Amino acid sequence: FCPGCRALQPPGPRPDLFRLMECDRSFRIDVQQLQRRFRSLQRAVHPDRFGQRPPKEQFYSEQHSSLINKAYQTLLNPLSRGLYLLELNGVEPAQETDCDADSVFLTEIMEINEKLAEPKNEDILEEIETLIKVKQEELTKEVTAAFERDDLQEAKKLLAKMKYFANLEDKLKNKKIPS
Repeated sequence: FCPGCRALQPPGPRPDLFRLMECDRSFRIDVQQLQRRFRSLQRAVHPDRFGQRPPKEQFYSEQHSSLINKAYQTLLNPLSRGLYLLELNGVEPAQETDCDADSVFLTEIMEINEKLAEPKNEDILEEIETLIKVKQEELTKEVTAAFERDDLQEAKKLLAKMKYFANLEDKLKNKKIPS
C-alpha cells in the first residue's frame, strides 16, 4: 500500500516468498504461523475488498492474492518448499536421470508402480498409501537434516526421491477416484 494515499501497489517482480510470508528462510517452518500470515494477508488484499476501488487497484489485488496463494502453497508443501530453497541458493533441481545411480531406490519405485498397475484392490491401495506416507515422512526428515547441515547436494538428491513419491501419490489418488 502507498503510505501516502493508501492505494494498493503492484507486487514486486520476484518477491521472496519466505519474506512475504514472514517465515525464516529454512526448510523447517512453523505451519501455524504460515497459516496465520496467509489469512492476514488475504484479508488485507482479497479482491472482494476492492470491488469499489479503481480498476487498477482491483487488478493489483488479484495479483497480490494470487501471489499469496502461490507463496502459501509453495511453502506449505515440503517438496515445493525444498525445491524453492534450492532455487534461492542457485542449485538446479535434480533431473530424472540423477537418481539412476540408486538402483535399489528405482527398483522400489518400479515395484510400487507395478502394484498400482494391477486391477483395483482396496487392501493393496491402502498398503501403498501407508508406504508412500511413511517414505515421504522419512524423506522430509532427511531433507530437513540436509538443509540444516547446509548440504544442498544431498537435499537435491533427497528432493528428487520425494518427487518420485509425489508422482506415485498422484497415481494412487487417480486410481482411488471411482471411474
